Amino acid sequence: MAIKLYDLCGRDERLRFSPYCWRVRMALAHKGLEFTTIAWRFKDKQALAFADYDKVPVLCDGDQVVTDSFEIMRYLDTAYPEAPVLGEGASYQRALLFKYVVERSVNPALFRIIAMDLFAAIHPDDQDYFRESREARFGCTLEEFHQPEQGKQQLKQALAPVRDMLRDSAFLDGDAPSGADYLLFGSLMWAHVVSTQAVVEPGDLIDEWFKRMLNVHDGAASQALTVREL
Repeated sequence: MAIKLYDLCGRDERLRFSPYCWRVRMALAHKGLEFTTIAWRFKDKQALAFADYDKVPVLCDGDQVVTDSFEIMRYLDTAYPEAPVLGEGASYQRALLFKYVVERSVNPALFRIIAMDLFAAIHPDDQDYFRESREARFGCTLEEFHQPEQGKQQLKQALAPVRDMLRDSAFLDGDAPSGADYLLFGSLMWAHVVSTQAVVEPGDLIDEWFKRMLNVHDGAASQALTVREL
């Protein structure tokens, strides 16, 4: 049976912007696995009842149902061991550490930059839910949280070690991309899809890395619809 991935969509069903879904999509492309995506929206909780989960990504591989992006990546390494993404032992531990760096430092900075762009990209039926849930989390309105210049400074600081790594290698995992690259790329793809503003300076090492990432695996991410095209 074909692999199916429940994937978050926006106001246009073709607009796929979840950072967590993108990291899984890249892991699937890395392994050369064919899959289909099923568009899902924030309020469509019932569609995931079979997984006992209320958010995406959700991966269905035959009878196997796997939730949480990092667990999906780990599952893919177990089920399809050729071309590992996270690896085992020390390699896995380093990937896990980088996951926490991305989620706790990079993503909050990005959200400050793109908060209102993201809100505009979401399907109108989901906007009330998104506003209420995020404002409860942040303790302020989306408009107050949206501080692009502050977010860019936070992001520059968070990505400083990444920039240093890219001085010596084309990708975070060496000469070819792997787990660490996909973890960060998913988050930057989030901003790339929903916002027209550059989150890093053009020509920056990270900007050049992102362009390379768009073209890996036969351009798996390069054809993604963005708000610029709507």
